[in-house]
Amino acid sequence: MFRLVLLAAVLALSPLTATAAEIVRYRCVEWKAKHIHEKKKADTIAETLKKLKCEVKRHAHGDHEDVKYRCPKWQALNLKTHDEAHKWEKWLKEYGFQTEHKH
Repeated sequence: MFRLVLLAAVLALSPLTATAAEIVRYRCVEWKAKHIHEKKKADTIAETLKKLKCEVKRHAHGDHEDVKYRCPKWQALNLKTHDEAHKWEKWLKEYGFQTEHKH
């Protein structure tokens, strides 16, 4: 949970299109879904995905919420450090995104 909040904070505070030394490109052509049991966590994930310019759909049912997402066109995160780029690349891959990391 802390990692998601940290990533959301970094994303909110970092411009996505600023000039930077590290670039992580990403896309997710097919719809993916996360089944989340905590509303606050679902809110954080959905907002992060929206800030990453993904299409996001939410559907609450039973004891959880489905957050569905895709990003069929290549997008880019411009990051200041190599370490920050690797953290984002790891997070994106965990969510099923195809990534490219350029220096």
